Amino acid sequence: MVEESTLSKPEEHHIVDDDNQPEEGEIVTGEESATSAAGVEKHPLEHSWTFWFDNPAAKSKQTAWGSSMRPIYTFSTVEDFWSLYNNIHKPGKLANGADFYCFKKEIEPKWEDPVCANGGKWTMTFQKLKSDNPWLYTLLAMIGEQFDHGDDICGAVVNVRSRVDKISLWTKNAANESSQISIGKQWKEFLDSNENIGFIFHDDAKKLDRNAKNKYSA
Repeated sequence: MVEESTLSKPEEHHIVDDDNQPEEGEIVTGEESATSAAGVEKHPLEHSWTFWFDNPAAKSKQTAWGSSMRPIYTFSTVEDFWSLYNNIHKPGKLANGADFYCFKKEIEPKWEDPVCANGGKWTMTFQKLKSDNPWLYTLLAMIGEQFDHGDDICGAVVNVRSRVDKISLWTKNAANESSQISIGKQWKEFLDSNENIGFIFHDDAKKLDRNAKNKYSA
């Protein structure tokens, strides 16, 4: 488990001015890019993680769901995470329709991925421009292994939409009710949320789409 204090100091890292922000989903390269200076001691994470981005413009042209999704960068240390995070757009800067993911390396954020196939997701809803901090806190809890059942977590996604933003936490074993409930409750604690949240099985979402019902709640 990564020490929480190691992950919780974003103010010590370079932040790009708004005027110099990258295009949606892109990373700024330069002196403070994802590759830290040689000789700087890094703190390894328990898992490597990959940022994925689905651009709304590309999604409108895709022939199959998920075909426009692309991996952005994989990181495996605390320092590389902050270098990436501070040089990419936050949810509030993304265009409506954008989806931004952070998943364990070699797990694709798709229902069809073998690791995700039997899983599901918890989802929280946020007012527009109110998801930046919850997204960051979700990432910190996830990559910092703060969940008691962190091995069951595949990754997280923020969906930017015209009326609200949604953050979902994907897990791999939906049938294990006790671990899913634990993850949902801890997630709410980490985000200091009083919202009643629901867990949907991916199988139900595939078959019923928007009519899929929550199997668990927290």
